[in-house]
Amino acid sequence: MNSIVKSTTRSLRKNQTESERTFWEIVRNRKLFGKKFLRQHPVQLKFMGKKRFFVGDFYCAEKKIIIEIDGKIHENREDYDNLRDNLINEMGIRVIRIKNDDLADIPALIEKLKPDFL
Repeated sequence: MNSIVKSTTRSLRKNQTESERTFWEIVRNRKLFGKKFLRQHPVQLKFMGKKRFFVGDFYCAEKKIIIEIDGKIHENREDYDNLRDNLINEMGIRVIRIKNDDLADIPALIEKLKPDFL
């Protein structure tokens, strides 16, 4: 399982979407509220008797928050995303979803995220 997790996360890091690249530039090197973020961070859990994992787009361990950048693909998988978010929430990690369109106004996005990180 660990080799699958590692290869999956490496692949996702190498093949980021444009929106993920944009957000990474905003948060890398503690640029956002002085918090450290990891990109394509795996979250492992047991569900229905099996080991499973999800990969969060960006993770802030200090605040226990995963930020997901949602593109068009997420429009057709709302049930899956809700289940995934609920399972992650049960682990004490909050999930914040950001739509690609939100990256068009970065100052407004940062203002929207401020209460969660300060």
